[in-house]
Amino acid sequence: MEGISHMTFIVRDLERSALFFEQIFDAKEVYSSGEDTFSLSKEKFFLIGDLWIAIMEGESLPNRTYNHIAFKIEDADYMMYLERINALGLDIKEGRARVVGEANSIYFYDFDNHLFELHTGTLIERLREYKKK
Repeated sequence: MEGISHMTFIVRDLERSALFFEQIFDAKEVYSSGEDTFSLSKEKFFLIGDLWIAIMEGESLPNRTYNHIAFKIEDADYMMYLERINALGLDIKEGRARVVGEANSIYFYDFDNHLFELHTGTLIERLREYKKK
């Protein structure tokens, strides 16, 4: 296995979701199907760094869960991302209880009930803190 190829999110409104990915993650749109449907429905592709994100038109998730995608951010950028999330009027979920020293996270839902996390820590740091306890 080489790693993750891409992530696909089903969204009700392609343009609104494009704004979400562009405003929050600085995603760059690299493809739009327009009215064509080469896959299941109209779609757009983005790059967040080297990560390929696809959004496809369809029904939003019916419920919110804790299933989520976490992106690593620098601690110094925490407030900037919080401002971006608030500027789009997104729902911020209260974070889970944390072990002291485990880093910080912002959990928030997009317009279609997908949960995202912006996390300032790493796996190595988390395991080190867990081991201390």
